[in-house]
Amino acid sequence: MAIDAYAAWMLAQEARSLLNRVDRMQPFVLIEPMVPAAALPAPAQAAIERHLTLGRRELRTMVRRFLDWLRGPAARRVSVADAQRRFTFLRLKFNAALTQFDLFIDVVTQRSEHGNGVWLAGLDAVSRDALRLPGGYFDSPPLVCYLDRGPGAAIRRARTRLPGGGENPVAIIRVPRERMIGSSIASSLVHEVGHQGAALLDLVGSLRPVLQALQHGGSGPGHVWRLWERWISEVVADFWSLARVGVVATLGLIGVLSLPRVFVFRLNGDDPHPVPWLRVKLSCALGRLLYPHPQWTRIERLWDGFYPLDGLVAHDRLLLEQLTASLPAMAGLLAHHRPRALRGASLMEAMAVGARQPARLARLFRWWHAAPQRMYDSAPSLVLAVIGQARADGLLAPEDESVLLARLLTYWAMRGTLAGEGTARIER
Repeated sequence: MAIDAYAAWMLAQEARSLLNRVDRMQPFVLIEPMVPAAALPAPAQAAIERHLTLGRRELRTMVRRFLDWLRGPAARRVSVADAQRRFTFLRLKFNAALTQFDLFIDVVTQRSEHGNGVWLAGLDAVSRDALRLPGGYFDSPPLVCYLDRGPGAAIRRARTRLPGGGENPVAIIRVPRERMIGSSIASSLVHEVGHQGAALLDLVGSLRPVLQALQHGGSGPGHVWRLWERWISEVVADFWSLARVGVVATLGLIGVLSLPRVFVFRLNGDDPHPVPWLRVKLSCALGRLLYPHPQWTRIERLWDGFYPLDGLVAHDRLLLEQLTASLPAMAGLLAHHRPRALRGASLMEAMAVGARQPARLARLFRWWHAAPQRMYDSAPSLVLAVIGQARADGLLAPEDESVLLARLLTYWAMRGTLAGEGTARIER
């Protein structure tokens, strides 16, 4: 049955309704109230608005092409069912494209929440600093944060494909509400930043061939290195976090991974994360290599006390013991890896871990205690490393830490806003 006038009219009405939905979408800068200190970083705001403007334009074009087809002679040669099928696919594409708009809603609307909005802007500043490496190895994309439920953080990396098509213009980091505010936020946040940094340096791509070679002639059983290859993306992100914020990265992992025993020892063949028990052990092995200090043995013994291997079935215990034996080699492989993007430098050298040595962090804490403005003027990732070390050393109570971090996040948000107006320093 060829399409009749009534069917064509009905489909046109539906298509015009889609156009009306697009026309009612306004730029976020016109509809979202927030204090200036809570606003998105200017490059991120501009990138998001450009992306959404282009998206609205493409949606309009898609619908108008359908309307033009519906009014033309080609539509009169198809059946009503075929015309309806075309519109159904149009609507599916339309709704898929709208998910891109929804993706940014939490990022923007939470900036209007009292307290949280400004703290999120402070976390944006931490993220930018945690991604930045001396040496100019890559162009950093904008990074923005938002809060969500659940114990874990996540990232949608910049320059990856979005739902419905198109390239994500900014890195979007989901931060667990339950981790606000304490130094453990540094562990989760910088781990996700590490995923973006690893992508910019192609660390996973450069490490996989090494791990594959170790499966056929390295020290230890081949299946051990196959597992490390499976887990390498998360392992690299853990390395980044440890290299940028020190011991708090490990303590934060313990906070997230302190689960019922069955989950801590679970080996899931499809999970890109290492076995939780082993993941903390690797963090201690990396810390021991990057930052020699007795604290790593103390932390590892604590973790072993929380989750002893006693009671595991023989096969699982043997596998974990084999993986544990490979930890020094895995830590050395990561620290001394020299990807092409680093132009001859190793990861340990490029990330300047000398500035995060525990003794230096302890000295800075004492120095800043006498002159707090020096702390506020320092790089955010360094400040979080110092606070985390002080917490690990028992020099900073959780209550005082929470108050201090709230002040710091507010300050970094204000500094970022005023820096855009030519004033970077705020006297306290």
